Amino acid sequence: MTDHLMATYNRLPVSFERGEGAWLWSSDGKRYLDALAGIAVCGLGHAHPRVRDALCEQAARLVHVSNLYRIPAQSALGDRLCTAAGMDRVFFANSGAEANEAAIKLARLYASRRGVQRPEILVMENSFHGRTLATLTATGSRKAQAGFEPLVSGFVRVPYDDLAAVETAAANRANIVAVLVESIQGEGGIVVPEEGYLAALRRLCDRHGWLLMLDEVQSGMGRTGKLFAHQHEGIQPDVMTLAKGLGNGVPIGACLARGEAAEVLGPGSHGSTFGGNPLACRAAMAVLDTLEQDDLPTRAAGLGERIRDGLRERLAAVPGVADIRGRGLMVGVELDRPCAELVAAALAEGLLINVTAQRVVRLLPPLIIDAEQAQQIIDTVARVVLAFLHETGGGTAG
Repeated sequence: MTDHLMATYNRLPVSFERGEGAWLWSSDGKRYLDALAGIAVCGLGHAHPRVRDALCEQAARLVHVSNLYRIPAQSALGDRLCTAAGMDRVFFANSGAEANEAAIKLARLYASRRGVQRPEILVMENSFHGRTLATLTATGSRKAQAGFEPLVSGFVRVPYDDLAAVETAAANRANIVAVLVESIQGEGGIVVPEEGYLAALRRLCDRHGWLLMLDEVQSGMGRTGKLFAHQHEGIQPDVMTLAKGLGNGVPIGACLARGEAAEVLGPGSHGSTFGGNPLACRAAMAVLDTLEQDDLPTRAAGLGERIRDGLRERLAAVPGVADIRGRGLMVGVELDRPCAELVAAALAEGLLINVTAQRVVRLLPPLIIDAEQAQQIIDTVARVVLAFLHETGGGTAG
């Protein structure tokens, strides 16, 4: 059969027919433990009964009407998210890239109303914010940007987790109006900043009149042990973006804002045909219900610590293993060499993982995994990493 799909992905030789909890079954009947959750999307696992029931009920009533009309489910979700996040208003989109695009537009309009004609947004090296032209420019990956020039102007890049670099930028550039930063870098290799980094950024933004815009697309929705990762530092951003785990597989993104930033976008300044439709909003409400009722952020914190401790016990002293880090169920195992082949090795052992930043094994399992599944992740990752290091000239297999 001819494949008419554009070749935008190097797909693995497996396809899945059904899922339940943290398990997926391929078309040939093999069972796999999902330690990636659709890249941090299916935080509640697959076919979660609350999400399933919400989708079936809503689909039987109304899927889409457009934002020309009031959508009660959208208003209810907006109230719920703003209350949980301490924010004032929300714009609903369909993805993390769209949510970040909304944040970038918000920052530019905020600047324009302050008389700043050529505004700049401070962004970070090794960041990832999306693949639209603006979010691609904000992203700190030349590999992702190559060939798409000219990119969008108005971004200034500094190293992540480097307050001195932010201070230098503030001293040398008069048109900075916002900082766009991931609370934890996901695609960049599960990079957790030093304690106090986000709080210090908050203070710098307050001092200079900048907007602090936090990308919580991958780190949000309970994954790090708090509903939102920045809550570990007890701060509030001016703008926050969400997607991935918000809909547990149903496409939905959100750009939340508070204070002056919440009043920037008005009729005609931004919009979305599909954003915040009844179906996606009902799915997100079911996700929030489950996170709260089952206390899944707390579960993620405990199981994530267990996985990191187990991996450190098995791998920390092994030559070739550079670091084991993370927060909650956002875990990275960094090697001292490229290790993309570990994805296929784990797949052969019935485990779905990912390698990002060329040499970081990224683990993003569903928040509903149990202790036995956490141990299986530890055992399988340790086994394939040791075998890989032994074959490539480091480590000890066994």
